Amino acid sequence: MTFTAAATKPPCIALLSEAIDMNYLVDTFRQSCPGIDLRLGNDLGPLEDIEAAVCWFPPHGLLAQLPRLELVQSLAAGIDHLVDDAALPREVPLCRVVDTTMTAGMNAYVCWAVVQQQRHMSAYVKSAAAAQWQEQPFVTPRRHRVGIAGLGNLGLACANSLATIGYDVRGWSRSAKAYLAEGVTAFHGDDQLDAFLSGCDTLVCLLPLTPQTHGFLNAELFSKLPRGAHLINVGRGDHLVEADLIAALASGQLRAATLDAFSVEPLPAEHPFWHDPRILVTPHIATRTDGLVIVQQTLDNLAALQRGERPRLQVDLARGY
Repeated sequence: MTFTAAATKPPCIALLSEAIDMNYLVDTFRQSCPGIDLRLGNDLGPLEDIEAAVCWFPPHGLLAQLPRLELVQSLAAGIDHLVDDAALPREVPLCRVVDTTMTAGMNAYVCWAVVQQQRHMSAYVKSAAAAQWQEQPFVTPRRHRVGIAGLGNLGLACANSLATIGYDVRGWSRSAKAYLAEGVTAFHGDDQLDAFLSGCDTLVCLLPLTPQTHGFLNAELFSKLPRGAHLINVGRGDHLVEADLIAALASGQLRAATLDAFSVEPLPAEHPFWHDPRILVTPHIATRTDGLVIVQQTLDNLAALQRGERPRLQVDLARGY
């Protein structure tokens, strides 16, 4: 679909990131909005031209230097990479991306992460490499309890899929959810968190990152899981207190961790996570936002603002999502 964000002329949009190469969005923007003025990297031109900024870890303080900025657009559903900038112009509407196609990718990753650990698949890979026919202990999925912390669209989809496979699934959210699939036990609120954690042989973190969930995965929480639990973090790196994870693995309170999000990305080569055989690191690939979705939602959000309307996906900064 070809469209423009404004009725008068194509917009001027900056693609800003210190973490990734934003050039991958250029062709899609130009196909969707002929004549668009795109600014990238260190070649931003006159800053007063820029109407919107599409961001993934932009340089701190840069957004505050854009005098005509009408929209700050996150590259993903999360906004933590933006709100940690003390100079973020909070009067400028900030929007996140919602991509329904991400559900399938996250579903596949989480189901894989649960199964590969619960069914000892890494041991089978080693046995195969050594030409050894060696069985591992078998536990039926119904006897393995998987907890999903965070029941947004992605969390609900993962809970439902794991229940369909046959796992004993429970979910926890800040507030009660109206719908969960058959076979998924619901918990909500702080007063039900301990009961939720006590039945998680595998804990999957899919929470949004807010001031309340920063450091959620910590020593106190780990102590409330069954001994030998498996942690999967596909939320945000700052959900995890890294030193507490290392200590929990060393003590045996946790048996393993599968991590796809980190406080510093790329994860430095000297980081201890790389060298701990109980930790499986993947490079933030659990799922990906479709570039066309980013482009279309950015243009739609900017067009709504220029019509004097509130964009559908504008973030409530007080809530953090």
